[in-house]
Amino acid sequence: MTRHFLTLRDYSSDELHFLLQEASRMKQLYKTGGRDVCLAGKNMVLLFEKPSSRTRISFQVAMSQLGGNAIYIRPEDIGGLGRREPIKDLARVLNGYVDLIVARTFTHEAVVELASYSIVPVINALTDLSHPCQAMADMLTIQEHFGRLQGIKLAYVGDGNNVAYSLAIASKRLGLHLALASPAKYTLNPDFLAQLDGPGRISCTTQPMDAVKDADVIYTDTWVSMGQEAEKEQRIKDFAGYQVNRQLLEAAANRAKIMHCLPAYRGLEITDEVMESPQSIIFAQAENRLHFQRALIKHLL
Repeated sequence: MTRHFLTLRDYSSDELHFLLQEASRMKQLYKTGGRDVCLAGKNMVLLFEKPSSRTRISFQVAMSQLGGNAIYIRPEDIGGLGRREPIKDLARVLNGYVDLIVARTFTHEAVVELASYSIVPVINALTDLSHPCQAMADMLTIQEHFGRLQGIKLAYVGDGNNVAYSLAIASKRLGLHLALASPAKYTLNPDFLAQLDGPGRISCTTQPMDAVKDADVIYTDTWVSMGQEAEKEQRIKDFAGYQVNRQLLEAAANRAKIMHCLPAYRGLEITDEVMESPQSIIFAQAENRLHFQRALIKHLL
């Protein structure tokens, strides 16, 4: 059976630790001038319904560094997965051309259907439900800065979205304490949280100050994701008081690092001052998308 990477729920704690170890090892290799061109002759397609900068570039560079070739399919080329032709037809056509499919879709159901008809691995590069590559790059970043994951308190302030969903799974499996602060109607589903297994801990609150108390990391994301533009005004009102700013940072532990998966809307979910502070590790976090995805591609192929 083909192994896909659609959600972190499909991977055990040991498997996630292995991927992080490989990402660290390969990052060191490439940073010191080494190369591992193990995928020469392999082809990867980037099938994107949603445009992207970090996701597209990091996957293309990762495949290139491994000796393979990446083909980018623009949103306008697809015309919406399942609209121009059935997803099951597209999956089987691509199986005859490429060795790996990376899909960035509006609905999670689309990437699940794509994987169910694919005999080559499918990587979820973002859906409305899950963003597993981002969460694993985040875990790599936290591990690098603190030397561990076990026992780290990660305070997530903002929308309980696809990033929060994946961070919850990663935190539970890898032993972190995720303290999620969201308005009540934007928090993660309690039934989903109750089903998670692992040594970590998840706590939810509507009070950002409570979440960041003794936090090692403060994390936020945009309040208005792609496809939610019609809700922008209401969301900005609903998230008033959830901005990551100097006052919130001062309520956390002195060592607290700042993370954001980008793009950031400075002045809304985070201030320019905090993004540019010495405690920000946002751009190291962004770089680690490349390093995790390179290890993931090699592992799947």
